[in-house]
Amino acid sequence: MQESSTIKHSNSGRSRNFIEESIEEDIREGKNKGRVHTRFPPEPNGYLHIGHAKSICLNFGLGAKYKGLTNLRFDDTNPVKEELEYVDSIMEDVRWLGYDWGDRLYYASDYFEQLYEYAVILIKKGKAFVCDMQADEISATRGTPKRPGKESPYRNRSVAENLDLFERMRAGEFPDGARVLRARIDMASPNMHMRDPILYRIIHAAHHRTGDTWCIYPMYDFAHGQSDSIERITHSICTLEFEVHRPLYDWLIREIEIYAPRQIEFARLNLSYTVMSKRKLLKLVQEGHVNGWDDPRMPTISGLRRRGYTPDSIRNFAELIGVAKRDNVIDVSMLEFCIREDLNKRANRIMGVLNPLRVVIDNFPEGVVEEMEAVNNPEDPDAGTRRVPFSREILIEREDFMEDPPDKFFRLAPGREVRLRSAYIVRCESIEREPVTNIVTTIHCTYDPTTRSGMPNSNRKVKGTLHWVSAPHALESEIRLYNRLFRVPDPDDTEEGKSFKDYLNPDSLRVVTGYLEPAILTAKPGEKFQFERVGYFCVDKDSSGTNLVFNRVVPLKDSWTKAGG
Repeated sequence: MQESSTIKHSNSGRSRNFIEESIEEDIREGKNKGRVHTRFPPEPNGYLHIGHAKSICLNFGLGAKYKGLTNLRFDDTNPVKEELEYVDSIMEDVRWLGYDWGDRLYYASDYFEQLYEYAVILIKKGKAFVCDMQADEISATRGTPKRPGKESPYRNRSVAENLDLFERMRAGEFPDGARVLRARIDMASPNMHMRDPILYRIIHAAHHRTGDTWCIYPMYDFAHGQSDSIERITHSICTLEFEVHRPLYDWLIREIEIYAPRQIEFARLNLSYTVMSKRKLLKLVQEGHVNGWDDPRMPTISGLRRRGYTPDSIRNFAELIGVAKRDNVIDVSMLEFCIREDLNKRANRIMGVLNPLRVVIDNFPEGVVEEMEAVNNPEDPDAGTRRVPFSREILIEREDFMEDPPDKFFRLAPGREVRLRSAYIVRCESIEREPVTNIVTTIHCTYDPTTRSGMPNSNRKVKGTLHWVSAPHALESEIRLYNRLFRVPDPDDTEEGKSFKDYLNPDSLRVVTGYLEPAILTAKPGEKFQFERVGYFCVDKDSSGTNLVFNRVVPLKDSWTKAGG
């Protein structure tokens, strides 16, 4: 699964991860007076995905575990890519997962004035300079990991000139890209992030919170660590790609001479059959490969929520995969396992047929309707029972009948008996076919009236039990059978000349008409059910009144081998 450093708690069976070990070491040594304060710092440039969910669970979980605090902070430093829509969606996702930031909602934009003053401190110390080189020129002179970069011809400007130019940048005198503020560190550093990185750039664009107040914006690497410092964060939990950025964060805090949080990195979540890049997810949305950020095929938290995943299942998934020090790929089947485990306990059962075959019970009285008592959820003794109508004509799944079955086929076949769930034992007597195609259209059966619950032969054993619905009472519903969005385990590992989009699964969505028992009529959007012997389903937000639409959350078993799952 993954490697992680763990030590057993002395008072529990659960293992500590290496981040908890580091925090407990700091507490023992009296750092920050034993205080623990974490934060979740998303950029509002897209919807959050399952990888962010892991980070949310980790940061808020650590705050709760050590009786500390956790902030929600938006690192909103790029007005070109950020939108209020993303801010609102992120807050909704964090709340839905079950976490509360209290009165600790912050934005990097809250600190723009303070960050500007920090930049001035660096200029006055000779540690930052205004550079007139264009972005492509700066990139070309950075060198390579084995070859030093070249110093900017503007690197040795005087402090006075740099202060003047930086103030004029803020005043809006220069167009986008004309000048940047760079740190003055070391163009020969083996760490490319230390080669005079850009701290500020000019962007003449309205910010979703500050409007047109600013036309220069701090780079993420400049705002991130300083924002942590301003908020007095004790432990900055970051994903592993920020490990090489840490020397820059440490350098900036040291040179500005401010409070230093401790940064600890962990491996980000990589999930099979999934892309986790917000840039790639945005392409899928913009190019119409999916129906928005909350498309149930998307790995976004809003997509998982709409599909029918529960907060508990995602938190359990985050706990199950643990915290790793090294990048790895988690099989998506583990996430699917977590939602099955959760819905098995909480989802009421109903019967639904997705590929119907008509069955006529010849010896059942015409016009008579009996009501069968069915258990709502055998895993939940408080879930109670429901009444299911039974009539002479029912529907079963077409795959539950074979005219010439192989051995160990325990469903319906000529001359064979099966039990109908919560009803009677029936026997196949004959079949009808469509004359042209020769396809079976109707099965004629007889039933044993003594085999219903409470009758003398109710416990008579047969090898197969089928789900069914009464044909006259069946509710027609749109059923959306979602499959994995990509057809290969690693869509990021593309062949030469191909894009991740070339690996999209053409069968990721199949829409069929389902026939459901009428008890489902009272279902509301967001409710989850187990269609017995079929899978777990959630009422979609597109539902209206009696026009119910269902999303398949996950099949009953870990099998995606058939078309459409």
